[in-house]
Amino acid sequence: MNLLAAIASFIKVVETGSIVGAAKHLGLSAAAVSQTLNRLEEHLGTRLLLRTTRSMALTESGALYYAKVQHIIADLESAHSAISEPDTELQGRLCIASTAAFGRHVLAPLVAGFAARYPRLTLELCTTDSKINHIQTGIDLSLRIKPQLEDGIVARKIVSVPFLVCAAPSYLERAGWPDSPDQLQQHACLGFRYPLDGRFLRWGFIRDGQHYYAPLNVTAMSDDIDALARMAAHGAGIARLAEFVAAPFIQSGQLVTLLENSHAPKESSTEPLDIYACIQDRSAMTPKVKAFLDYLTAHLEQRWPKAELFAAP
Repeated sequence: MNLLAAIASFIKVVETGSIVGAAKHLGLSAAAVSQTLNRLEEHLGTRLLLRTTRSMALTESGALYYAKVQHIIADLESAHSAISEPDTELQGRLCIASTAAFGRHVLAPLVAGFAARYPRLTLELCTTDSKINHIQTGIDLSLRIKPQLEDGIVARKIVSVPFLVCAAPSYLERAGWPDSPDQLQQHACLGFRYPLDGRFLRWGFIRDGQHYYAPLNVTAMSDDIDALARMAAHGAGIARLAEFVAAPFIQSGQLVTLLENSHAPKESSTEPLDIYACIQDRSAMTPKVKAFLDYLTAHLEQRWPKAELFAAP
């Protein structure tokens, strides 16, 4: 029996919560994983898992064993990578999850350059606004906004992206130009309903160093920020968009920015969109993850100079 392979199978079964889930991640059949677990239990002389057709649970011995071995595979991969040649030896699968908009507009255009730098890596990009489970879905790194953060993960802010309040020239000709955030309640505002829990994301502003939410007159909503941008571009109302969503519409003249120009009070500004890099735990900061974060933050600093470099925990 290959003891390390057996331990790896055991760890993956515990992490995914099922033999089928572990088999999928390991590229093996469920029968092969089950047989490996049986051999490991025979080798140890104790039952590690209580398995039925519908459920699985760690025994007391299994919980103790998992606590002792859970970092072995990650440590071995890290040790191997540490002595490999940089840049050329990074290989295998690297799975990155991101909010839909950030993944679509920021990460996707960077994939080609990263792939060219590390040709032996297979990169998988998962763009979703749904809840993310690093272990069960095999995610190495996720890029999240603040409402997505949860206890138990290691998160560091990597960049603050400007929010832009925008409207189409046709709307402004018809409805007038708001001079301050307080006047937004007199206009048609397009709201974003967060897909994860259905709540409306309020529009935050900073005035004289104090954070506050502007009163809004929300006349239309969507759980797709790109749909809101197009609605705004066709004159439906005023939208608050991250800079990477608004930029092409502003460059084409379909949208113009509000409240950040000569019409707006100088003491008022929009609250930025903070993006966080998240890993499951400290052992998940592998050379592959670090390489991508180094590459990503270098590009973020070029686009948004105040980007904060990821500090490895």
